[in-house]
This record gives sequence, C-alpha cells and structure tokens, in this order.
Amino acid sequence: MPGINEKFDKAFADKSIAELADAPVDALNGVSPGDAEKLKAAFNIKSVRDLGTNKFFLWAQAVAKLAD
Repeated sequence: MPGINEKFDKAFADKSIAELADAPVDALNGVSPGDAEKLKAAFNIKSVRDLGTNKFFLWAQAVAKLAD
C-alpha cells in the first residue's frame, strides 16, 4: 500500500508490513499511549493487527459502507 509508512511513527519507517501489523497501536500516527491503553482496556487491542481485525470495528465499518 503506497504511503503506508506515513501512517506510522517515524520509528517504524523501515518495518515490513508484517512488523507493522504486529506493532503496538500507538505506533499509528495520532494514537497516543493513553489511547492505546483505553483500547486495550475496552477491547483487548494491543497491536495494529488487533485493531484491524476487531469484530466491533469491522461491524461498524460494514454498516458505514452500507449506509453510503
């Protein structure tokens, strides 16, 4: 995906897609360590992969797409 590295903190610029998927959620630009803690507490989300595969987020995304 072109420009994917721009979505992550600079410390993750040289990482592979697999490494980005397993990176902590706060590696994403705009997600603070505090936000990451809240995601972990509420949904047990610890990694970017967890965030991208969380059933609640996927359901919400599907509803939003269908609404368009």
